[in-house]
Amino acid sequence: MSFFDLFKKPGGPRIDPLGSEAASRLAAIHAASFARPWSTLDFERLLSERGVVGDGLFLGTAAKPSGFVLSRIVLDEAEILTVAIAQDVRGKGLSIPLLERHLDELSRRGVRHVHLEVEEGNKPAIALYRRFGFKESGRREGYYQKADGSRVAAITMALGL
Repeated sequence: MSFFDLFKKPGGPRIDPLGSEAASRLAAIHAASFARPWSTLDFERLLSERGVVGDGLFLGTAAKPSGFVLSRIVLDEAEILTVAIAQDVRGKGLSIPLLERHLDELSRRGVRHVHLEVEEGNKPAIALYRRFGFKESGRREGYYQKADGSRVAAITMALGL
């Protein structure tokens, strides 16, 4: 907990570390967010890896997260693997404190460079990442498969902490 957390309103969003016990909830949020969802087992495996950091967005007194971000750290670099917010609370700006806290945690762990990839047409996500200073660093044509079978480019982005 940071010093600033002491001044937050009770019942507001809180960001807490995630463990493998949250895997089924993360899989459900992910399935509602992506055309190729990860399974509960995928999340259990990721969350048990030593270099993976997961933070969850919890609303009010909820025991289950309404959103999450996962990253993998290798030396002084991290890759944001996935970010997802539950459908019923999207568009409320909740990804901002989630990503802010997560980047702070990565920095505390010695990360100096963060990388990610995002679907070219995901304007809300791209705007979020740009808000935090991520810059486009490349493209991967045809990287993501959409639900209808079409393929779209991934934009790679990077941030120095």
